Amino acid sequence: MKKQVCRSNKSPWVCLTCSSVHCGRYVNGHAKKHYEDAQIPLTNHKKTEKQEKVQHTVCMDCSSYSTYCYRCDDFVVNDTKLGLVQKVREHLQNLENSAFTADRHRKRKLLENSSLNSKLLKVNGSTTALCATGLRNLGNTCFMNAILQSLSNIQQFCCYFKELPAVELRNGKTAGRRTYHTRSQGDNNVGYQQQDAHEFMRYLLDHLHLELQGGFNGVSRSVILQENSGLSASNKCCINGASTVVTAIFGGILQNEVNCLICGTESRKFDPFLDLSLDIPSQFRNKRTKNQENGPTCTLRDCLRSFTDLEELDETELYMCHKCKKKQKSTKKFWIQKLPKVLCLHLKRFHWTAYLRNKVDTYVEFPLRGLDMKCYLLEPENSGPESCLYDLAAVVVHHGSGVGSGHYTAYATHEGRWFHFNDSTVTLTDEETVVKAKAYILFYVERQAKSGSDKL
Repeated sequence: MKKQVCRSNKSPWVCLTCSSVHCGRYVNGHAKKHYEDAQIPLTNHKKTEKQEKVQHTVCMDCSSYSTYCYRCDDFVVNDTKLGLVQKVREHLQNLENSAFTADRHRKRKLLENSSLNSKLLKVNGSTTALCATGLRNLGNTCFMNAILQSLSNIQQFCCYFKELPAVELRNGKTAGRRTYHTRSQGDNNVGYQQQDAHEFMRYLLDHLHLELQGGFNGVSRSVILQENSGLSASNKCCINGASTVVTAIFGGILQNEVNCLICGTESRKFDPFLDLSLDIPSQFRNKRTKNQENGPTCTLRDCLRSFTDLEELDETELYMCHKCKKKQKSTKKFWIQKLPKVLCLHLKRFHWTAYLRNKVDTYVEFPLRGLDMKCYLLEPENSGPESCLYDLAAVVVHHGSGVGSGHYTAYATHEGRWFHFNDSTVTLTDEETVVKAKAYILFYVERQAKSGSDKL
């Protein structure tokens, strides 16, 4: 394999045509530049047939072993008839395993020495942190990695699962080894397409909630929940008649209030929620960066106000009035009847047009601490002065233009420090960098009573 061209050791990508190693598009983009340079025709020589075919279009991520085609502008999973891509993947894996064995003892000593650990965090301003671990990209799984990293850094949530019995490791020849699939191996059920991080988060939480409703070794999940989470019954939000750690931490309750504009009949309904999906108001959609000077900056408060403001339903959403006994024009308003322990806010950045799904790339300003939710409550007078304040724990960011493409990363606070989780790469960052991110999903944790008084 040829020498690495870029000095950066983050996200190395190897060209499968010439074996040159460059950094990926989310570092300095040298791998993409290598492909683009190969497309420039020779000025003084006529191209041969061989030169026409060799265009350096396919490369492999040396960390995740996923294959990317620059001509298709997407990750690919097909292999050659001789399985050459899989052979390169196995060769890289063998190199990594041999290096890992030699390096494991050294890292163990560094972990045991807290003073060395703190020094490593300060090398070159930011380096891979020993107290935070990355997740490999298994082929377009950045959406999953970003959500898992965010949830794992919410202490109330992850501590519950740390108390559960560990899953037994596999035995036999495959123990401790990773398995990689390709389409050429005949497995057509492996999903390598990019997915939406918010949809995955809801799928994960919904299925965790369903799985946790049963018992474990004869012990009720509610008993485990009570012992491990320290949450009382009054703090639980029930969905489908049951409460789990999912609803106890993320569960809140909305009041949906609908008024008939003809007869004035009012209808109220209480709906449980695990997250709130907020529209970005249309008047802000042209402002894409915080410092852009074309109009005011959209704030998280603007999005929350848009969600809770009185809204007149259009002709396609006529309300069936039981007094008028027919569909009538009406108004709708949301109130928050109960706030959750962890408030998950999803900014609706993707919307459908006639033919495709576009992204709203507007920058939305959000607070790192002191998000005050009291003004959105149904009965704010019944809440204490500190019970409605939230501090940011994690942010999921989507980079790119469309939901079916691009890349997901996450920022999360861990042991008082902010980290950037980009698949297998974890770097120490600062608050100034976090607040500049174009948030897609925000995770806010309820502030404890003695944490100060900053407000949004």
